[in-house]
Amino acid sequence: MTDSNQLVATPSVLMALREERQVIHDGYRFLDEKRLLLAAEILRQLDAYERLQRDYQQLHNEAVAALADAAARHGLQGLQVLPAAEPELARLHQQYRRFLGVQLVECTLELHDGIPATAVDPSPEARRCARLFHQLTQCSAPLAAISGNLERMLQEYRRTERRARALEDVLLPELEQALTEITVRLEEMDQEEAVRVRIDYGRQR
Repeated sequence: MTDSNQLVATPSVLMALREERQVIHDGYRFLDEKRLLLAAEILRQLDAYERLQRDYQQLHNEAVAALADAAARHGLQGLQVLPAAEPELARLHQQYRRFLGVQLVECTLELHDGIPATAVDPSPEARRCARLFHQLTQCSAPLAAISGNLERMLQEYRRTERRARALEDVLLPELEQALTEITVRLEEMDQEEAVRVRIDYGRQR
């Protein structure tokens, strides 16, 4: 913004400064509303993340216990000969949407059901271990998606916060100061003009 000392004190300049102030006020209100909307969406996503995280942690604990049971039944070498799940059969489904310019993603992971066929029928412990790790892997996809959403929204919130603070703490105060100074200078000019007119009128009499 131009320094008020460099501005010519005229009514048109005063009007232009008032219009600029209104534009900045409108911009600040928009940024302030955007901050509130982003904060509300962050809280909503955070709540979903915490629910998924609790489910993930519970499944993780159950899967670890199932792995210990399967290892006790088969031994580590026995578990190693069981075939792993086939990753090429996995399908990651993603849905995108934009929220105030931020791209949000919803993910689900579709895995092949069951344990791959083996020469020896796996034990109930091995089947339970495979099922729980299968579910654990599926839970990781939406959890990772929400984690990314939160990171992107937090970055956008911080950018919006910086811009709003710049308007509120820097531009608006500078503009108010310039308006005050221009108004005072115009009033002084009006008073000088009034005094001059009175003096000229007195001389003419």
